[in-house]
Amino acid sequence: MSLDAKLASLSATVPECVAAGYVDIGSGMLLGVKTVDSHPQEVISLVAAATADMFAGPNITTIERLFKKSRGITDDGHHYFQEMVVNSDNLIHVFLRGKKYPDYVAVFVCRKTANLGMALTKARMALPEIESAV
Repeated sequence: MSLDAKLASLSATVPECVAAGYVDIGSGMLLGVKTVDSHPQEVISLVAAATADMFAGPNITTIERLFKKSRGITDDGHHYFQEMVVNSDNLIHVFLRGKKYPDYVAVFVCRKTANLGMALTKARMALPEIESAV
């Protein structure tokens, strides 16, 4: 099954999901996307770039490096930030760093009326399936 098809089928399992995507945070490119509405390509590209900044931007990598240094841990490439949930006026955005591929992030966008716990749980359950489609 293609990545886009997998995103489409899994987005149906996440409560009130209106969009799902998979981002390469090394390049800031969106590798696959499924949305219920059409959006300008510029917006979709910016969301992918913003996701990359959230997980691998210079401030984040500095914070991770400082945490490791203060704890006496050698920099082995492990990342502290694994998941982020962003609540906007009308939406819940769930970002999950890959377990198998940590340089990739799955993104699920749900309506604000979704149960946050269920959206997060279902998104977590979907991550291994997305990674298997890549």
